[in-house]
Amino acid sequence: MANMSSNSNNPNVKLGWGERIGYGVGATGWNMINGIIGSFLTVYFTNVALLDAGIIATLIAVSKVFDGISDLIVGNIVDRTHSKMGKARTWLLRIVIPFAVATFMLFWVPSSFPAAVKYVYVFLMYNIVNAVCLTFMQVPYYSFISLMSSNGEERGMLGNVQQIFQTLGNILINTFFVTLLARFSSSIETENTQAGYTGAIACVVILMVILVLITVFTTKERVHDAPKSDKGAPADEVKPLVAIKALLSNKYWVIMFFAMLCIFFVIIFYSIGGVYYSLYIFKDMGQYSWMANSISIAQFAIMFATPFFMAKFGKRWIYCAGMGLLTIGFMGFGLFGTSKAVMIVCNVLKGCGLGMSGGMAMGLVADAITYGQLKTGVNAVGMGNAGTSAAQKLGLGLGTAVFGWVMSGAGFKGEYDIQGIPQPAAVETAIRFMYNWIPMIMCAIIFVIFLVSFNLDRDLAKLRAEKGISA
Repeated sequence: MANMSSNSNNPNVKLGWGERIGYGVGATGWNMINGIIGSFLTVYFTNVALLDAGIIATLIAVSKVFDGISDLIVGNIVDRTHSKMGKARTWLLRIVIPFAVATFMLFWVPSSFPAAVKYVYVFLMYNIVNAVCLTFMQVPYYSFISLMSSNGEERGMLGNVQQIFQTLGNILINTFFVTLLARFSSSIETENTQAGYTGAIACVVILMVILVLITVFTTKERVHDAPKSDKGAPADEVKPLVAIKALLSNKYWVIMFFAMLCIFFVIIFYSIGGVYYSLYIFKDMGQYSWMANSISIAQFAIMFATPFFMAKFGKRWIYCAGMGLLTIGFMGFGLFGTSKAVMIVCNVLKGCGLGMSGGMAMGLVADAITYGQLKTGVNAVGMGNAGTSAAQKLGLGLGTAVFGWVMSGAGFKGEYDIQGIPQPAAVETAIRFMYNWIPMIMCAIIFVIFLVSFNLDRDLAKLRAEKGISA
């Protein structure tokens, strides 16, 4: 298979920018889909397909059981994959087209179906997209960081590059998706129509396929060593339960799992919350663009500086500082968000915090997996990254479910908009609470945990020194 990456096969290589960018653009592709699902799927279900928010929330919550299981299965599959293209790259090539088709179908709930059949359709398509396609996209993609290079600094750089391009996907969706909805909408009064979503989703999935294929053909896996497990078997033959036990005994991997779950819960709250904030507090869906982009553009910009911060202060302190800024941003928006200027400043703080912590996250995960491998002898790259993917999707899924339950409990009904009936006052209160205060509390908890308990850089360096391994 043709490949345009660097010719070097040195596992400890520092990569060129061509390959780093080639790796990053794939994140732009699949994260555009993530962004649409995170911000617009609930609105599509309630305001276009006219489904009940509470029932949809329950279906999504139940789906997380399958999602979590699928991450473990795919992680094990990646660990056991042997192909000329490596462990990860081959799966991106195999899954990209099914992912595009399934995403399109998720946003095409046939209006002629009876209500009960619509819910069955939504449940099936949501699980095909998330539990199958997105899992086979994310787990191999995240595993790339551990497979492209064993160099610690390079992994930190790749994690930051991935976050830059992932954030670019968010910016593209924040900027253009509502415009695409309006362009294809069958109504001049609202963007929320089936025709609008059909045309807009088609454009996005085509672009996603192109970007993921760029990643496939511009990267190379160089880390092929198979160290022995604690039972003397090659790492590729480590059983799933052995890998899971090793990961759960690795306190740094456990902390990263918890942190990823919480931060993606936060992300989904402000993503969905931003759309509903625009619709029911600003009374204008067009306001969503500046609300979302004041976060995403700041996140995008700060990540160009985070590699320099990382070199000076280390991954842990940059991640910790990022969580502190997120906490301040959410608190400020909740307390003082009475003017557009103040709201933008607070969202810029959130974006800087998200960029700093996000830019370090996957590098920290790779280091945590390496720490566990050196400590236990169990190589669980696929399962470790599967756990990371599971944490992210669990956060996104539970956040979506909780948001739906709260909105349903507050009395929200999508059909009220069509009938010209105002939503209950409790809906506005619920939106404000979920956009500001729940995220603030969760970010503050992560900040304290990292400040008090996270010493991965120190402990990993100590283990490497004991074993005579260079970083």
